Amino acid sequence: MPYADTEAMQLHIDEISTRLAEGAHAVLLLDRAGWHTTSNLDGPENITPIFLPSRAPELNPVENVWPYLRSNWLSNRVFEN
Repeated sequence: MPYADTEAMQLHIDEISTRLAEGAHAVLLLDRAGWHTTSNLDGPENITPIFLPSRAPELNPVENVWPYLRSNWLSNRVFEN
């Protein structure tokens, strides 16, 4: 896994953590991307990650974007030029 992805994720969760009201707690729903599940992340005490199950597009609608594009726009096309 590239270091930049892990570093970006760490910066992201640190920013969320600092923006929470004092005494508040956040829950992050995350897919199982490598930079979400790496042990190199230092999770703040005021954030709890909840990982979506693998291969569950009904829980993560973004996973439906590429199959939709492949079916409707990017496949079986004949261009004149």
